[in-house]
Amino acid sequence: MQVDEALVRHIAHLARLRITDEEARALRGELSAILDWVAQLEEVDTDGVEPMTRVVEMRMKMREDEVTDGGYPDDIVRNAPMREDHFFVVPKVVE
Repeated sequence: MQVDEALVRHIAHLARLRITDEEARALRGELSAILDWVAQLEEVDTDGVEPMTRVVEMRMKMREDEVTDGGYPDDIVRNAPMREDHFFVVPKVVE
């Protein structure tokens, strides 16, 4: 896919980046190369490949799902600038 300089400037604007004319020309080639590489990835046959989150299979450690109150509410709010009972007091932000 060919990227033109207008698209590079639009992307830079969205990313809130200020780029020079020279940088825009360089980025045009780099972005085109990246999009060509992505197009090559689309050609790979992934039928029958299981989705995975890691290269090496790993089992997560499991623990019992128990509801607890923590047992130390006073310690949790001890350093709060403002508190009421066991709750943090914050300024009102919605009228």
